[in-house]
Amino acid sequence: MINDETNPSESQRSRGKDYSHIKGWGIDANKENDPTYPMKNRTNEEQEGYSWQRPPQQSSDIEILQTAERPKITSVYGTSVPPSGLSGMIRRQAYKNSESSYGRWLPLVLADRIGVYEGILQDFTRGRIPNVFTERGWNAEWEHNRTSFIVKVAATAVITAALVGVFFARKNKYKDLLH
Repeated sequence: MINDETNPSESQRSRGKDYSHIKGWGIDANKENDPTYPMKNRTNEEQEGYSWQRPPQQSSDIEILQTAERPKITSVYGTSVPPSGLSGMIRRQAYKNSESSYGRWLPLVLADRIGVYEGILQDFTRGRIPNVFTERGWNAEWEHNRTSFIVKVAATAVITAALVGVFFARKNKYKDLLH
């Protein structure tokens, strides 16, 4: 009989050792009661939608960064922000590395941060002053999470003041050494 109960004694027999003292041990021992496919066990039917035809490939005239680990790109993808500038250069280098490598993901995170500043510079070059409060979500945070917002602003102010203080202290130290 198939049910959701764990039966540690079955696991004990199949492995020759007693692991019954471990809570949940052998929960997946019964292959007919595979907990990863509960819907299949309940309905005893194949799931619909497992086999499908690949949609037609989207055409594009912009650069698409593609992983080296998959032969094809997905059928449909976003084209609103093609790689460009310093962040684009970092992304191109990152995509040369494996998806399982820090050499891929850390540069992509760095490229995202640099992309934020590139966007701000782009706003200035187009004659627009960026609305940092709205773009960063600070208006919503002020309205819904005011305490956390105040803590963040205070922490940023203290850290900035400390860094500026250290900078000017070192600058004055070097001035004293030169005179």
